[in-house]
Amino acid sequence: MPLSAEEIASHPAALRGVKEQSRALIHIYETSPRLAAVFATQQRWLLGHVGLALHFRRDPDDRRTEMTVARFIEVVRRNSVASRNTAEAFVKEMLHYNVAEYISSRGDGRAHPLRVTAATIETFTGWIDAHLRTLDRIDGGARLTTFLEHPDMLAKLQPLICDGLLASIPVREPQQTFSLFIWLNNGGIVMDWLMSGIDPEDASLEKIPTGVISISEFAHWLKLSRTHLARKLRDAEALGSIGWVGQRGHSVMWVSRQFFDEYMAVQAAKLAIVDAAFEASFSGASEG
Repeated sequence: MPLSAEEIASHPAALRGVKEQSRALIHIYETSPRLAAVFATQQRWLLGHVGLALHFRRDPDDRRTEMTVARFIEVVRRNSVASRNTAEAFVKEMLHYNVAEYISSRGDGRAHPLRVTAATIETFTGWIDAHLRTLDRIDGGARLTTFLEHPDMLAKLQPLICDGLLASIPVREPQQTFSLFIWLNNGGIVMDWLMSGIDPEDASLEKIPTGVISISEFAHWLKLSRTHLARKLRDAEALGSIGWVGQRGHSVMWVSRQFFDEYMAVQAAKLAIVDAAFEASFSGASEG
């Protein structure tokens, strides 16, 4: 039986697992910054999952299931992920940066069949690996080993994860501080970076120290405007969600226990979705 979000969030191994997961996602960002930039906000991240799901669900022998711009927009609109214009612009960017490509010249305009490139799938597989490894750390399971032994599972696993994410209120409507960052370019990585520097021994404190000191260095690494990042940090500071041990920008930044709990709640919800999708995928693979 898959782990529930509550079981994950309350497990003593969860923080260490999520911390290592954050580091793995940061590594993916560092090795594939262009791809990471395409999925820089939560909206774009969900758009990316929709595109991957359409890619994996297509039947090469049935043209009606091919991923096209029109089908992508239809799914995006049906699930209230973004507007038509935003969805169309996203596809154009995916094509421009070789995240996706046309399969052939057959079709006209929005009817051109698309597919996700092999490089994109390889990078996304790293995202799957990171989350399965976290789940294994929590309960001692062997999900990652099973997945690596059955690489064909990805085609069924990812669409189920996408369905779960689109239906999840905790993921799509997070609490106040988390929601500040999800609309910031690379906002997810900002939070991963903050949380990856937390010592698990400090997690019970009201003000939890991170490893961040310099906003300028932080912004440079993220390829963000220092002014824009500083504005978001000030908004979070006004909520009491972050602060500095000493002088702002010249001492260690801390995050509040509430912000930490918000972050862990979203991670737990996401991991529960991945676990449920994994069990459904593996059951199907075993039966097949």
